[in-house]
Amino acid sequence: MFEKELNAIKHSGLYRERKIFLDTLKDFASNDYLGLSKNKKLLKAAYKLLLEQKSHSPKASMIVNGYSLLHRELELELCALNGFKDGIILGSGFLANIALFDGLVRKNDKIYIDEKYHASGVYAAKILGDRAVFFKHNDPKDLNNLLETSPTKGRIIIAIEGVYSMDGDLAHKDFAKIAIDKNALLIVDEAHSSGSIGTNLLGYFDYHHIPICPNFIKMGTLSKAYGSYGAYILADTEIVNFLCNRGKSIIYTTALSIFDTALALVNLRYIQEHKKIFKDKISRLQDLVKKILEIPLQSQILIIKYKNTEDMQKAHKELQENGFLVGAIRKPTVKEPILRITLGTKNSLKETKKLCKIIKKSQGQIC
Repeated sequence: MFEKELNAIKHSGLYRERKIFLDTLKDFASNDYLGLSKNKKLLKAAYKLLLEQKSHSPKASMIVNGYSLLHRELELELCALNGFKDGIILGSGFLANIALFDGLVRKNDKIYIDEKYHASGVYAAKILGDRAVFFKHNDPKDLNNLLETSPTKGRIIIAIEGVYSMDGDLAHKDFAKIAIDKNALLIVDEAHSSGSIGTNLLGYFDYHHIPICPNFIKMGTLSKAYGSYGAYILADTEIVNFLCNRGKSIIYTTALSIFDTALALVNLRYIQEHKKIFKDKISRLQDLVKKILEIPLQSQILIIKYKNTEDMQKAHKELQENGFLVGAIRKPTVKEPILRITLGTKNSLKETKKLCKIIKKSQGQIC
């Protein structure tokens, strides 16, 4: 039924498939930024916490009777750490962005979105039509110009990412100032910044030392640095209550797994207890990349651009043959093919050094 379309995708070198990679490969591809996915002590602690609960599955939507004391405990801990009044846990980052875009943007409102915002936000924006406006990537001046030239009768909402997953760059501090000056809501997708940047490894607001205001909204995932699954939205109580009444992906989906909630809670506490150790490891990895590849990094994401997909796939294969697994990203996710390399703290300096030297050898092919 879809044979022609699949053949066309394969012919263009854009075919995707599920693969189970060998455990012997050094993982520089996943978003397991702090290496918690293999920490068995934390797994056992989460399992013990799970056994203490009356139910081990969420059973229903949070709006029905799927909301548990453990869900609330995680929400409150995230709020206390990040300085927000209220929060809600969801099943995934994709669902969280759908809830925010679909729930918050009403009839006369406009949402201004960074052109490199995550696919979940872009997907939701298509439903909004002309209520969604895209501005140039990480460009506060372009956003300001758009706000001046396209006034709206309703609310103004701005959507950015703390760290952009396919570029590795950090969102500019000025977006927070613009939101305050324009009395706009600011959504910050912290999927790749929470647990990775900032004085306390808490992301964009923490990194830029921005005091939390009632019009700030922090969305993050529990599946990356936090080594579990799910997502959260932190905001003012009124915003959270509104989302509970208008966010379809909150109302019509089963609450987050109890085990994932327990694991996220255990991991969150562990990160805060060991944040100095993690920050030092991240810094050393970044310094090594700068020394060998002469690429200064703002995050744990290293991007190597290639002239074409064929060269990128060749480099990807060569790295696998040398024992390294990295991300091979191509259209439509990115405009130009890239190797996306994550500097997880579980990887040693020796391993990272070897990886960088292999990349440096192939720099003649790099765009």
